[in-house]
Amino acid sequence: MNNIFVFDHPLIQHKMTYLRDKNTKTKEFRELLSEVAMLMAYEVTRDLPLKEIEIETPIGTAKSKVISGKKLCIVPVLRAGLGMVDGMQNLIPSVKIGHIGLYRDHDTLNPVEYYSKFPEDISEREVIILEPMIATGGSLSAAVDIIKRKGVKLIKIMSILAARSGIEKLASEHPDVEIYCANIDEKLNEHGYIDPGLGDAGDRLFGTK
Repeated sequence: MNNIFVFDHPLIQHKMTYLRDKNTKTKEFRELLSEVAMLMAYEVTRDLPLKEIEIETPIGTAKSKVISGKKLCIVPVLRAGLGMVDGMQNLIPSVKIGHIGLYRDHDTLNPVEYYSKFPEDISEREVIILEPMIATGGSLSAAVDIIKRKGVKLIKIMSILAARSGIEKLASEHPDVEIYCANIDEKLNEHGYIDPGLGDAGDRLFGTK
């Protein structure tokens, strides 16, 4: 599918190995998740428009470029998406941040929104949704629907690891949304976890079980 992009950068692949390793402790997992998010953000924001301005250097006058016009908002999906925020902010300190909270209903298995908060001008912004894992794709598809209802036209998804069936389902349901991830695994196990995956990203990030 034309809207799925998988990273093959050596630094990202190296760090992914330690994110997957069950022996990686909470502190290291948190740091690695942030670092991978920052490396991915470098490419996800590659198409930001630039404009030329004139500045004074210590030596003379120079024409140089700054980001032009396009305003960004990052939206982590609670709770694991929070682990990707710092990495993004390191590159884009002034970025606005929204939040979406979803849980899966035990009976219907459908995602249910329990919290959302966005900048007032979100409809004027490009939105990057942050979610470390794409398993079935259902929750992220719901998150995209929520943001589209706010009038947002430009949406990207940034994820660390995806199951192939989940990312392809998400890409087909939202063909106008670009999806970026570091690795794709081929299957989900009987409990709905990505296999071999990296476990529960939220539990590993916050030290809960």
